[in-house]
Amino acid sequence: MSQPLDIAVVGATGSVGETLVQILEELEFPVATLHLLASMESAGSSVMFAGKKVRVREVDSFDFAQAKLAFFAAGAAVSRSFAQKAREAGCSVIDLSGGLDDALALVPEANGEAVDSLALPALLASPSSAAVALAVALAPLKALLDIERVQVMACLAVSSQGREAVNELARQTAELLNARPLEPRFFDRQVAFNLLAQVGTTDEQGHAALERRLVSELRVLLGLPELKISVSCVQVPVFFGDSFSVTVQSRQSVDLQSVNQALDAAASVERVENDDYPTPVGDAVGQDVVYVGRVRHGVDEDQQLNLWLTTDNVRKGAALNAVQLAQLLIKKMA
Repeated sequence: MSQPLDIAVVGATGSVGETLVQILEELEFPVATLHLLASMESAGSSVMFAGKKVRVREVDSFDFAQAKLAFFAAGAAVSRSFAQKAREAGCSVIDLSGGLDDALALVPEANGEAVDSLALPALLASPSSAAVALAVALAPLKALLDIERVQVMACLAVSSQGREAVNELARQTAELLNARPLEPRFFDRQVAFNLLAQVGTTDEQGHAALERRLVSELRVLLGLPELKISVSCVQVPVFFGDSFSVTVQSRQSVDLQSVNQALDAAASVERVENDDYPTPVGDAVGQDVVYVGRVRHGVDEDQQLNLWLTTDNVRKGAALNAVQLAQLLIKKMA
């Protein structure tokens, strides 16, 4: 049993922060004192942990010397403002925002061994939830396939953009079902009963920041810096649970039996037989695995592998991955 640590959670009142605190309790993570931090607007509220209400305090006034490990789940601006201060105070940082360029992106099932090379206090990045899902599913296949290209259609739940986006989908749905005029607020147009072919603003080449981030993270996680990756992110009217249509192009024929065996043996993967398929609502939400289904060749190309993935983006893709990184890290801190 590891020595209990003083832990800080920045962004404790957000959906990822709250789930992270819940998972710390579920996994009996060795917490000595839990410091819950948020913005001035959220300070003073309480979050339950280990049967007790823990008061949320302002991150601006917190002395990070009081913690040995801090999770940052409050957005890129907050991470850029406080993560370095935390490390200077001797506190290791696990960032979930994607806002720290010098943080090493890790997924335990894909490249967890890289934590051994980190010096303390460490700076780690828990990647985007989409990158986590893809890395968990593709890492077991690296030894089988000479991967030439990966194409991804990422169908992202609105919770990938936070609680405000979840509330917006609920409000739009209620207005439409009650035949009331719809006024988009968080999104620039109707998202309820609709598909939005762009998530966030795009650059001059037409790529969204999340699409570029996903390409960069997946190359790091798979250890394939030259891998050709094509990504299109779509906003779908689903509250929780991301799904992905994935095409892997191999330089040689794909042995489906070997692929299925590798997926069955992989940690955090649940393969669904081809007479069925997984969905976010029916399977993934609330679970700690990446579901993989519709494993098949291309229509007329046995060098192509097609997959369908779905996972809980808030739980598995964000909060659980961060806690699993902390479990790896505390072995170095012992």
